[in-house]
Amino acid sequence: MLDATPLTEGWILRYEGRELPAAVPGCVHTDLLAAGLIPDPFLGRNETEVAWVGRREWTYEVDLPGPGAAGGRDRTDLVFDGLDTAAEIRLDGRLLGSVRNMHRSYRFDVTGLGGRLSVRFASAYAEAEAVRERLGDRPNAYPEPFPFIRKMACSFGWDWGPTLVTAGIWRPVRLERWSTARIARVRPLVTVEGTTGRVALHVDVERTAGKAGLRLRASVGGVSAVAEVEGTSGVVRLEVPGVERWWPRGYGEQSLYEIELTLHEEGGRGLDAWRRRIGFRTVEVDRAADEHGTGFTFVVNGERLFARGVNWIPDDVFPSRVTRDRYRARLTQAAGAGVDLVRIWGGGIYESHDFYDVCDELGLLVWQDFPFACAAYPEEQPLRGEVEAEARENVVRLMPHPSLVLWNGNNENLWGFRDWGWEERLAGESWGEGYYLGVLPRIVAELDPTRPYTAGSPWSGSWDRHPNDPAHGTHHSWEVWNREDYAEYRANVPRFVAEFGWQAPPAHATLRRALAEAGEELAADSPGMLHHQKAEDGNGKLERGLARHFALPEGDFDRWHYLTQLNQARAVAAGVEHWRSHWPVCAGTVVWQLNDCWPVTSWAAIDGDGREKPLYHELRRLYADRLVTLQERGGALVLAVVNQAGEVWEPAAPRLRRMSVGGEVIAEFPVPGQAVGPRAVVEVPVPGGLEPVGPKEFLVADVDGLRAVHFAARDLDVPYPRPEFDVEVTPGAVTVTARTLLRDLLLQADRLDAGARADTGRVTLLPGERVTIGVTGWTAVPDEAAVRRALFCVEPAR
Repeated sequence: MLDATPLTEGWILRYEGRELPAAVPGCVHTDLLAAGLIPDPFLGRNETEVAWVGRREWTYEVDLPGPGAAGGRDRTDLVFDGLDTAAEIRLDGRLLGSVRNMHRSYRFDVTGLGGRLSVRFASAYAEAEAVRERLGDRPNAYPEPFPFIRKMACSFGWDWGPTLVTAGIWRPVRLERWSTARIARVRPLVTVEGTTGRVALHVDVERTAGKAGLRLRASVGGVSAVAEVEGTSGVVRLEVPGVERWWPRGYGEQSLYEIELTLHEEGGRGLDAWRRRIGFRTVEVDRAADEHGTGFTFVVNGERLFARGVNWIPDDVFPSRVTRDRYRARLTQAAGAGVDLVRIWGGGIYESHDFYDVCDELGLLVWQDFPFACAAYPEEQPLRGEVEAEARENVVRLMPHPSLVLWNGNNENLWGFRDWGWEERLAGESWGEGYYLGVLPRIVAELDPTRPYTAGSPWSGSWDRHPNDPAHGTHHSWEVWNREDYAEYRANVPRFVAEFGWQAPPAHATLRRALAEAGEELAADSPGMLHHQKAEDGNGKLERGLARHFALPEGDFDRWHYLTQLNQARAVAAGVEHWRSHWPVCAGTVVWQLNDCWPVTSWAAIDGDGREKPLYHELRRLYADRLVTLQERGGALVLAVVNQAGEVWEPAAPRLRRMSVGGEVIAEFPVPGQAVGPRAVVEVPVPGGLEPVGPKEFLVADVDGLRAVHFAARDLDVPYPRPEFDVEVTPGAVTVTARTLLRDLLLQADRLDAGARADTGRVTLLPGERVTIGVTGWTAVPDEAAVRRALFCVEPAR
């Protein structure tokens, strides 16, 4: 049987005559950090002090055992699961090969060899700039050469990420020793009809010089089958009766089946094995034309669903630091927020199996971008061959995972060609269209016909329409954040909102660690704070967004921090509530973004230290199966009652009250309750006498413990009372009792203890109401005065 020996010990890193211990998997930055040779680039403004790392050459070295360690096997291969990025591999000075793609694995025959293994990495800048010089420059949203090298684009910086251009052996490396033959590739086609599951394992085999007869044996779900290898390939087919289907979370169980494939000689000796987990399910995207335009609706096992999504970026700018446990923690947070779809964005990577394994278990649908983002990509060599090779490898690698439901060609490049001035600047040069509309769909159709493909996000489905037309296909809504008030999210009903979002700073404890403890001032416009704000005019957009609703808190950082986080939660709520209320015309929202890769002001719901921002808790409300929201329809208010569950919801009669900000009930009319069918929305007209008049009034709707609030005026014009409330602190909880209207009350638990977490986000309380907020992670129960300093709510404009 094939023997695999990980190569994790004894590595050193050489540069400019120096030598230090190296961790493999890892990267140069993490090795330098471990040796104390560079400061932590996540703290203060240290990022700029380590920029030189991305401009150097680096060499990793280790001793490989000689031929005697082969144990009598015919063949020894050196296997790299990932090299970042442009490198030469030598063994005792002998060139084994040169590589230039972070997204591929590599295998070298080292039979009979041993000695000093060296992996010399060129600067990714040098490699990319050389290719750019040869092929000619192309339009790009950022002034970095990432389109000219097959590497994680955001390591060159993004509007939420630092510029930390990595190099290193970022995924596992090992020696594989084998005889006669090994399994080179397994392409599993998994289908289901009724309760009968079918698996076709298309197997490629690599042989040594012999021509021995070979047999494949596979088993899944108590069913086994065998097949002969003809030449270097074979197909094993299994039919499994009585299978349980895999469902996304909230729709059913995540039934997974262990599948095992073994390769044998005719005499029965085992040579190699392949093991995975699979799930039986069907998936399609309904893109049929209708009276509203062209839809984009996920259909899993015949069930149409409103996708409650988030965009995922690499969880660390040094991706080798992201472990299986960290994937599980972050994705469990996503599931806890009601998310059922995660889009892996195209400026990152194809994640490790660990990511998709966790999604399989949690029932999180995965939308996988091919790694192209926000730039024109040349289609000439050497890039074209690399693109095809990486796509072929990763499509097959990820096929076993039932959570994977969509391949997407790129992020925003089709839109960029049409709207960002690329077409004129390109003057006929290649820019990636041939990948998105040619190479990639051809590869997916050939290798993975069980999954849909879309050419890009956004994409209207045809050049006959604008690529970002909200009435057709997927839509990215960025005009609102960039130039408008978040109320403008309600101006249209896209068929599927694949990106939209609003910025806010990270949690206060994260800022203390990353800035204050590094000697930086905590102020909205301090040099350190601005260094951790990477978006163009990011703080200007934050302040303009605030000024439309609140008086700017000059010189009061704590107030600014609360209001910007509140504005982020409100902005996303404005979009999701509106779009969910228009199901099934709108069939999904994918919030930009779930996570961060370092401490930064960004659109994330979970900051770079893993702390939940108020937006995270807002998503728990917005993405719950049941949602109530007050919306305008034709100039009048309606209560939209949204039921995403699979059962009929028969709520109690809604309680609608027109109230004054002083807490008096001005009017309350009985509104009959209505049953809401599964995966349905019911609109209940608000009686005319209940609509608020002027800035002193508001409408509150309560349905089965859910609340919607509507103010007819912006906060600047509302004469809120000075907030008054009582606080009770007990182990594990804070209880607040309102004596006045408390709008958007928020406990920032991390102000009490860096390890503390609250289980509740913003909440609006009427006079006399109370809320108990669960708190975990504090090392001691704080006093009432400390808790009051960590509580915030909307106050009257000064």
